[in-house]
Amino acid sequence: MLVGYVSSERYVAIPDVLLEFRRSGAVVTVRSTISGAVYADIEPGEYEVVLGREGFGSKIVTMAAADDTPYHFRLLSDCLLGYMWPRCVRSGDTSEFRVHAVEEYELQLWRYGQEKEFIRRIGTFDEHGPRATMQITPDGDYTQTGIEWNKHGYHSKALTQFVEAPDRSGLYYLHAHGKSGSFFSFPWVVAPSTPQSQIAVLASDLTWNAYNSFGGRSNYIHADCFPVTPTVNSRLELKRYTQVEHRTYDKNEYAPLTLDRPEPYNHIDLEEGLTDPIAGRQGCHLASAEWRLLGWMEQQGFDYDYYSETQLHFDQVELDNYKVLIISTHPEYWSREMYFRVKEWVFERGGRLMYLGGNGINCEVEFLDEHRIVYHNTDWSHSETQLKDDGGELESRFDKRVESEANLLGVVFSNSGIMTAAPYRVIDADHWTLDGTGLSNGDTFGTNSLHMRVPGGASGHETDKISVQSPDNVHLVAKGINPGDGGADIVHFDTPSGGEVFSVGSITWPASILVDQAVGQITANVIRRFTA
Repeated sequence: MLVGYVSSERYVAIPDVLLEFRRSGAVVTVRSTISGAVYADIEPGEYEVVLGREGFGSKIVTMAAADDTPYHFRLLSDCLLGYMWPRCVRSGDTSEFRVHAVEEYELQLWRYGQEKEFIRRIGTFDEHGPRATMQITPDGDYTQTGIEWNKHGYHSKALTQFVEAPDRSGLYYLHAHGKSGSFFSFPWVVAPSTPQSQIAVLASDLTWNAYNSFGGRSNYIHADCFPVTPTVNSRLELKRYTQVEHRTYDKNEYAPLTLDRPEPYNHIDLEEGLTDPIAGRQGCHLASAEWRLLGWMEQQGFDYDYYSETQLHFDQVELDNYKVLIISTHPEYWSREMYFRVKEWVFERGGRLMYLGGNGINCEVEFLDEHRIVYHNTDWSHSETQLKDDGGELESRFDKRVESEANLLGVVFSNSGIMTAAPYRVIDADHWTLDGTGLSNGDTFGTNSLHMRVPGGASGHETDKISVQSPDNVHLVAKGINPGDGGADIVHFDTPSGGEVFSVGSITWPASILVDQAVGQITANVIRRFTA
C-alpha cells in the first residue's frame, strides 16, 4: 500500500529514506522513491516507525497507516538554524533560544544599530549524547501549528535556554557559531519596558513571516495549503511558475502560517556591514533592509523605541506616548486592529505617521492566537480589475476586506513599475520636506541605493501612488521616474486633529538613506518637524 510521503523542511521529496515499520514484534523495512513516496507491504493500523537518511536527522514516530490518507513524514536536514521564542519581547522579559545544530555551537548576543555591537556571550552548547542538539520536526504541515523545537528532551531546569532581554530597545541578533565554522544569525526584537523616546519604529515581522517558507509554505509558496504530494521540481509543479499570470492567490480561504519557526531569510552574514550592498534577494526588503534605517537614525542622533507589528496588534505599543510612528521598507500585512488603532491616533489624536516603504498595509491578516496568522489574500489578481458593490474599483486586498490603505497612507500599491527602480523627480521644490536639499522643480534625487535585487534608485521594487481614495488634501512632493508611469509618489497631508502623514511609497527608500544625501536630508526634515 501507499503509506505516505517523506519530505524535507522545504516540503521537497526525499528519495532513498530508509523506513522501518514496527508492530507486534514484526518489522518491515522499505525505502522512499524519487517522489518521496513510501510503499510498504503492511496492513492499515498504528505503527512505530524509525526513519532516516544521510544528511538528515533520524527520528522515531508513531503513526497510523490508512488506505485512503497518505501520511506525511518530515525530516530535518543537517544544518545550523535558530530562532527566539517569543521573537518580540519587552526589556527585562525572557525568550528561549531554539537552535538546531548537529555539532557543538557557541551563541552570542549582538545589537544591530549604527554598527554591530557585541553585547555578551550566551555560552557554548552541546550534550553528552551524539547529535543531541539536533532538533526534531513534527510530521505533517507544521507551518500551520508550530515547529515544536525544544519540546523533546529539553526538560532540565539546570540547563535552561532562556535569555533576558537587555534594557536598551532595538534590533538584536543572536549569532550561532558551529564548531566546524558554520554560522547562522537570527533576529530578536526588544521593545522598551516603558516608552523612552518620542519615536516608535515598527519591525515588519508580519511581512517577515509572510515570506518565510521554512516548513515548505509561505504566503507565496502553497499559500492556501499543501498539495497532496511534496515537490519534485518547482518549475514544473508550483502554480507560481506554471500559471501564465504568475497567480499566487486564487482561493478565498487560506490555512494559517505560524510565527513559531526559524526565519532563514532574515539571516545576515557575519561580515555584512551597515553600508554594504544588500545582496540577498530577500534581505533587500526584510530585516536586513530595515536595519539600514535603524543604523541611519542612530548615526543622525534620532532616538527611537523599537517594536514589532505583532506587539502593535496586541495593543502593546502605547501610541499616545509617542509623537511619531515609523513603518518602513515593506509593511505589507496588517490586521484591521492595527490599522484602525493607528488611523484613529493620526486622525483623532494628532499622531504623526512616517511611511518609509512600499506596498504597505496591502492585505489583512487575522491572528488565531499568539502565533498562528491567517493571511486573507482572497481571490486576487493584480492584472484583473475587481469592483466594489457601488461600482468603484477595489485598490487592494485590504480594500476588499476593510478599506483602501490610501485612506491612511495617502498612497496605495499598484502593479505599474513593479520590479524596477529609479530616482525621484521633484514636483514641489518649495515644500518644507525638501528644505536644505538644494533641489529645484524637475531635479532628480535618490540615485544611489544599496538595494541589489532591484538596483536603480530610491523609487523601486514595489511602488505606491495617490489614488481616488487618498485624502482630499494629499500633497504630491515628488514622483519616481520608473518606466510605465510606475514611480512612487512622495506625499504629505495633515489631519484636523493636528496629525500628519508622510509617505514615500517605495520599498527601496531605506536602502538609499545611508548613501543618498537627499534621501537622508528629506527623512531627517520630516523627523525633526514631526517631533518638534
